[in-house]
Amino acid sequence: MKNLYDPAVYAEIRERLSRLQPGAQRVWGKMTVAQMLAHCRKAFRVPLSETQPPKLYPFALIGWLMKKKLYDDVPWKRGLPTAPAFIIKDERDFEKEKDGLLALVQQFHEAGPEKAARIIHPVFGRFTGEQWGKAMYKHLDHHLQQFGV
Repeated sequence: MKNLYDPAVYAEIRERLSRLQPGAQRVWGKMTVAQMLAHCRKAFRVPLSETQPPKLYPFALIGWLMKKKLYDDVPWKRGLPTAPAFIIKDERDFEKEKDGLLALVQQFHEAGPEKAARIIHPVFGRFTGEQWGKAMYKHLDHHLQQFGV
């Protein structure tokens, strides 16, 4: 699995994000492209947090069973359930969400794996920095594929 801490992978993700357009149509799922960007922004706030996020029950009780799927080489299935705290239902401004996500991806990459490794995922538990880098790449890759980039 690619790792977002790798400079070449980071550059690839930035390039793919730059190709997203406001009218991009989803291949699957329910979110608009702006909602997807907002959803990914929420996800990046977890490993970038200065404080430990609270556990998300009941997901946290069984998260350890699926943990390795977050960073292995097997692509995620389409239409997987999303924890309620990460669902975006309201309309969002595309440019604001895109710029915000690009900034968070940069912050994540520059902070390095040591910072992320201090945060315990609210559903899946403790990750190494390398696992965080792979999981965050895989999450972005999944949603960028959802919108054809």
